[in-house]
This record gives sequence, C-alpha cells and structure tokens, in this order.
Amino acid sequence: MPTTTHPPKHVVREYLARRARDSKPPPTPEEIRRQLGWGMLMEDFKVVATRS
Repeated sequence: MPTTTHPPKHVVREYLARRARDSKPPPTPEEIRRQLGWGMLMEDFKVVATRS
C-alpha cells in the first residue's frame, strides 16, 4: 500500500482562502488534488465513487 502524504497545512489554508474569494462553483475533487499537488504525492491513487 503506498504511503499517503498530504500537502502542508499552509498550502491548504492558502487554497481555501483563494476559493472563499472565488464566486465560481467549486472544482471537482480531482482538480482540487491537482491544484494542491496530491498527484505528485500519491502514486497510483484512484478515486472510486460509491453510493451507500
């Protein structure tokens, strides 16, 4: 199992501050991960949408 690391807290806070000022709808989870650099941190990570 690959080790999952998260972006630093200050990067997430800066991202959320920018999003709070933006009037557009939020991006997809994949786009958020790309903007925060998770694609570089999480190898072979795939998101599978499931409904309970």
